[in-house]
Amino acid sequence: VYADCVVPSPPTKIPDGATATLNEMRDTQKAMKGYNDLIKAYTDCLRLEAANALVAAKDSKLTSDEKKLLERSEAEKNNRAVDQATEVTTRFNEQVRIYKARPDQKKG
Repeated sequence: VYADCVVPSPPTKIPDGATATLNEMRDTQKAMKGYNDLIKAYTDCLRLEAANALVAAKDSKLTSDEKKLLERSEAEKNNRAVDQATEVTTRFNEQVRIYKARPDQKKG
């Protein structure tokens, strides 16, 4: 049912905030924004696919349990993608805090 919805891969490398350059941090920030946009598109795709499947199910003889299974499948895939995005974003934000705390990044 969800063949057209492809879960995006997260950025492959989160730089170490203790040693990263400003350009590495900025590049990763751009990659993270792009990744989050892809996650949004993926979850939108899942919702559309599930809605289409439920419309098609009205014409078929799916049972109530089978319809619930379709809905649950969409929700589980959505939750996995959001959890993955949250985990990657949390790791990146941790490295941003480390980067900003470095003595060479403090102003004054």
